[in-house]
Order: sequence, then structure tokens, then C-alpha cells
Amino acid sequence: MRCGDPARGIWAEQSYPMQIGTETTRAIVERSLSPSEIEALLRGLDDAGKAQLFARMADLVRRASAVADIANRVSDSLSLDVLFPRLMEMMSNTLNADRSSLFLYDPETKELYSRVMQGNSMGEIRFPSDLGIAGSVFTSGQAEIITADAYDNERFNQDVDRRTGYRTRNILCVPIRNKSREVIGVTQVLNKHAGDFDVEDQHLLEGLAQQAAAALENARLFEKVERQQREEAMLLEVVSSIASEIRLGPLLAKILAVATQLLDSDRGTLFLYDAKRNELFSHVAGGIDSAEIRFPATAGIAGECFTSGKVINIPDAYGDARFQKEFDRRTGFHTRNMLCMPIVARGARVIGVMQILNRKFGAFDAADERRLHAFCAEAAVSIQNAQLFEEVSAERNYNESILRSMSNAVLTLDVDGVLRKVNDAAMRILRRKEHELIGRALGELFGGRNAWVAGSLDKVRAAGETDITMDTDLFVDGAEAVSIDLTTVPLVSISDEPIGYMLMMEDITREKRLRSTLSRYMSKAVMDQLLESGDAVLGGISREVSVLFSDIRGFTSISERLGAQETVALLNEYFTDMVDIVFAHHGVLDKYMGDMIMAVFGSVLQKADDPDNAVTVGNKMMVGLRELNARLAARGRDPIRIGVGISTGQVVAGNIGSPKRLEYTVIGNRVNIAHRLEDANKFYGTSILICSQTYARMTERIPVREIDLIRVRGMETPVAIYEVIGHHDEDSFPHREAAVAQFSEGLSRYRRREWKDAARCFREALAANPNDRPSRIYLERCGVFDAAPPAADWDGVWTVQSTY
Repeated sequence: MRCGDPARGIWAEQSYPMQIGTETTRAIVERSLSPSEIEALLRGLDDAGKAQLFARMADLVRRASAVADIANRVSDSLSLDVLFPRLMEMMSNTLNADRSSLFLYDPETKELYSRVMQGNSMGEIRFPSDLGIAGSVFTSGQAEIITADAYDNERFNQDVDRRTGYRTRNILCVPIRNKSREVIGVTQVLNKHAGDFDVEDQHLLEGLAQQAAAALENARLFEKVERQQREEAMLLEVVSSIASEIRLGPLLAKILAVATQLLDSDRGTLFLYDAKRNELFSHVAGGIDSAEIRFPATAGIAGECFTSGKVINIPDAYGDARFQKEFDRRTGFHTRNMLCMPIVARGARVIGVMQILNRKFGAFDAADERRLHAFCAEAAVSIQNAQLFEEVSAERNYNESILRSMSNAVLTLDVDGVLRKVNDAAMRILRRKEHELIGRALGELFGGRNAWVAGSLDKVRAAGETDITMDTDLFVDGAEAVSIDLTTVPLVSISDEPIGYMLMMEDITREKRLRSTLSRYMSKAVMDQLLESGDAVLGGISREVSVLFSDIRGFTSISERLGAQETVALLNEYFTDMVDIVFAHHGVLDKYMGDMIMAVFGSVLQKADDPDNAVTVGNKMMVGLRELNARLAARGRDPIRIGVGISTGQVVAGNIGSPKRLEYTVIGNRVNIAHRLEDANKFYGTSILICSQTYARMTERIPVREIDLIRVRGMETPVAIYEVIGHHDEDSFPHREAAVAQFSEGLSRYRRREWKDAARCFREALAANPNDRPSRIYLERCGVFDAAPPAADWDGVWTVQSTY
């Protein structure tokens, strides 16, 4: 039934089984009747009536006393945990009911809540402010009495009874109003011991609620202030605890633990943003053993929170389509509710997401959002500081690793020139340990013959510019000299203020020895390129090169005439001139073999003009030989003659030999061909012979003539050979053009088996140059073949019989 206006008072008339009514009983209690009227009334009652009257009077007095006493009972506490059970006990006793409940309104969450004992601790019950009978009374502001079976009322929530095993029969529920007549909550009593609740019970409960309203509102306000102070103190405490941690990993774990505790939740996850991969990742997730979680920064609820920068509060995770239930199925965890908060750094930049799961009592509310937002703001500062520390540490470790791995010595000094840092290479070069160097002035360490090091620092101090000292000896251990290149650099801050100096020492002792050795085998340019290329070129590789052999004719008889000392002197003079020519054209001196020189073009570093360089060297050797012979003639010595053979093709180049003695050289058929071509000069009476592959690879056309098509020992395929004649002058090769033209015509007719015509051409070539040995050889062949022609399958190839 819906009750009337509560302004009617608590003494409203009610029918009783006896004749004495409520108003009469109240008049007796309030002393509104005279003694004679009371005496007359009592004479009209039998003993049973008198007993009932006295019981009614006692009940009215008890109820009136309860209303008066409630103010005293609630005025001594500002704790809702104390007031809730105290008021519910008073209401149950006063209305002679089985139990009661009291709910206050939370405007932040729009919920009604109550405090009840749950085991040994006080727990909280919350539900929407419009739910059930209590919600209906709160919303309407009108009291309600459920006299029939409560189970018949569709608003009654039977789940509570089923969970507790209780059976609710009837209910009285009234609103609680403050002084401004605003409804701040409801109270209800259940299961009156005798009969149903009536209007008098309603008015009594309203009176009790009215007396308790002020105390409840004060307690709620006090609890709110106290909670805010407690939250601020807790926030200050937790912020202090995380601010003391500078390592990122432990910091993230601590932040997550504190956030979970702050919101009284089961677990959570902290995601940071990886800008390089555009992903959210986490190393700390409550209840998960995985080393790392990663996913795209736009995926899932956390991704939406990150990209939008807005808080996401999900009271029912399984009722939200964005929630991925698969994660719960894999972990065995059941997510009830979720609060996602963006972690925003300076400049409104979102750097991550805090995700907290399963608030232990109800869903996350506005207060939780406020607390987590404040905490995340402080956590963002700590995270950025830790990330910065991690970056600085990583940079420092990176720089330390660089210093340790550097082969050059690095010494750093402060503005006073005191040594503050050295790397391993510096200790190795200086033959000193770290403690012998750190903290000492540069002048103390480098004095005497090493004073030039401190002098370099003085130059940099005076000029403020880098000073470089090349190839200078540094004396260590008192006497041992180490050749170094020194670079002294001023160090300045970002504000261009001097902060110190850095010395870099490159130990070039080994390089100097290596350069000294290599300079005997190749030119400086080739040596520099070889050193820049490193050891890779020294391994066994297949490459195309041009190989040159030169040999002194009749050297055995020359050495016998000259004797040992003069022979060595002649060879040294000859080798000096010839090797200089080789080096001048990027050749590498492979080896000396007695009076023979072997040079290679392209074995160390290849060039497109290697064949041209080899042929140029051959021509210049002949020119240089004429100059050498002129000097010999001036000293009364006999001239010498040489032959040169050049071949181009694939060889194997690399360090060859035993572990005790290695030699960088080339091997292959092309080496053999070059050697045989040099030897073939003796047969043809020529000075320089090259193979067809050398001729084909040349980029510049120089004077040559094809000499023959020969088959050398060890090769099945014939080789076309050419004579290089660019070095000749009119004295060494008179009427060269005419002789060469006739020779070429004769060679063409010879190969067509036109023996008589070919012989005529060779005679004319000899008429131009009587000393042309190739023309004489072919003239003799024509005579032989004219008398006895070769077989039909004759291919024009001549087999050379080696003289060695």
C-alpha cells in the first residue's frame, strides 16, 4: 500500500481490537486527561483491558523514547561504519522487526550504498539508485509498505534472499531527508515480528530517519573529507615511493603494484608506447608470466584509450563488445570490470596506458577515475625520468663499449689538463694501468722526449682548435719508441663553454713496418689502397690480371765476365730502373728470379687499364734499357738485352706457402704463358710479346703486329701472339711501317697457303728491315711448305719448343 503524507505525525489514529484507541492512550501518556478522567476510564475496563492499556502505554513510551534517544545515540560518532549498524539495530528493535537496512546516495556514482559486516570486516553493498524497492522509494521520495508477500512484488530482488537463505515477508521503506528536504538515502525494515507494518510504523520510522539524517550527512561529509585526505596522503606516499626508483623495470612493477592497491583491485597491466614500431608493450602484467606483451598501438581497449587519450571505464567487461574474452580463456582469469587510463606526459603526449582490472567491491567509479588520473600524472613524470636515465645509461654503455673496442688510444682531460678517462688501448700503448694515469696532469705523464704531447695540448688551449701531429715517436717504458699519430681536440658544452680536452693516439708502428716492407714490392699508391682495403684482398681469390716477365739475355756469360760484385751492382742498377717503371704504372713486384722480374697488374687492386699498364711498362722497360746501356757504355761496359712476355687472364691470387713463410703471389696458366712468351722472344728475335687476350683487353691502340698462332707446352688451345713495337725508333727498327705492312700481308697469304706470294711479301719486309727476324722465319717456312705442303687439316699453328 502507498502511505500518506508523513506530515500527519507519529500519533496517527489506528484501530485496535479493544475499545481504548491510540488517541486515548496517547492522551493518558501525554497527561492530557485529568486524574478523575483516568480513574473513570480504568473503572470501565476489566483486567484484560487494563493490561492491554498498560502495554499500549509502554509501547508508546518506548517508541517516543527511541525517537528522543536516537539523537543521543548517533551524535557521538562521525563514522558511517559505526552509525550504519547502530542505526539499523535501533530501527529493528524500535519497530519490533527481524532486521533492517540503511542506504545513502553516492552522487558521484549515482548508487545507493550501505555498510554491513562481512565476516570480521566491514563491507560495502552498492546498487543503482533506481533499482528495487529501495531505489523506487529513493527516486519517488514516498514511503512504501509491502504488506503482502514481498515475493509477489516485481521490484523485489529475490537474489539476496537466495544467497543468504533468508525469507522476506513484508517490508517498510522510507526516504531519509536532510534539512533541505532533499532525499539523501532510504532505510527499510523487514519482517515485523507481529503482523504487518502499518502507518504508525511508517511514521515512527520516518521520525527515526529524520533524527538520524543530520548525523548521517555529517558523517558522510566527514568520511568524504577524510577519504580525500587519506587519498592525498596515500598518493603522496606512493608518489614518493616511485620517485625514489630510477630503474625503469622495477619502477614499472612498483607503479603497477601501487595502482592496484590504490584502487583496491585484483590486478593490472602497464603498457608503454614504442614509437619506432608503433606498438604498445608491457614487461609488467599482474598474474601473467609472459616476458613481454606487444600489439599494435590501435588494437583493443588499451589501444583505443591510447589513441583517444580518454579514460575508458567498463563496468561489465563481458557485456562490452570491445573486450577480448579469449585472453581470459587462455589465462583462466575472469575479468569483471576494467578501468583504462592514458598516461600523459608533458606536452599532452600520451606515453602509455594503465589498465586496472576487477575492483574488489563493485565497479570502478568516478572517484577511482580521479585517483588513477592523479596517480598516472605523477607516474608519467617518474616513467619519463626513468626512460631518460635508461637512455643516458644506454648511451653511456654504448660510448664505453666504443672506447673499449677502439684500437686507438683515447684520453680525456678536464679544463685543468688532469686526466679523467682512458680506454684500454691507451693503457696498452702507454704500458700503464688505469690508476697510474687517472688524476694526473698531462705534463707529469709526458715529459722529456715526450714533452711534445703536452705541447700539443698547449697549442689547443691557446688556439681553441684541433692540433694534429703525424708519425712521431712516443717513448714508453723509458726507451721503447712507439710511432703514433696524435690528435688533440678541445671539448665544449652545448653552450660552447670549454669543458676539457681529448687526446687520440693511433699506434702506427706496425703500419710503418708494413709500409716499409710493401714499398719494396709496389708503388705508394697501390700500397695505400691495399692498406685501406684491409686483409680481405690477401685471401685466396680468382681474378683477372696481367702478368709480365722480363729476363736478361745471356746473363750467365755476363756474370762470368763481371764477377760476383760487379754482377750484383749491375743487377741492382738494372732492377732499380725497371722496378721504378713497374711501380709508376700501378704494378706489383711479385718476385725476382735471378735476373728475371715477375710483375703483376691487378693482383692487389684491379683497374680497367691493367693490360694497358702492363704493355706500357714493357715499352718503357725497352726505353729505360737504352738509357741504362748508354750509361754502361760510358763506363766501358757491354750493353745488355732483355725480353718481355705479357699475358692476361684468370689466376688465383693470395698468400701461398707454409705457415713459416708465406708469399703473396699469383698462380695459373696465364703465369706460364707470360713466362713462355718472354722465352719465345729468343726464337722470334723480338723484344716484347703479348697474348691475344692482352691485346683484346687493351683500351688504347698502340703499335703492334700479329706474329704467330702458337701452341705452348701444357695448353691445347692455340694462342695468338703479338709483338709490341711502340718502343722502337728508326735505329732499332728502320722503315717500320713498310716492313710491318709487308709482314702482315705476307702472314695473311701464308695462312691461305699462298706460299710464293707470301714469300714475296716477306722478302720485301726484309728489304725494308734486314734484321726483321719474324720475316726471315716465315720466308723459310714458305720455302719448306712450297716444297712439301702441309696436310689438308693444317691450321697454321706453330708449336713452340721451350728453351728452358
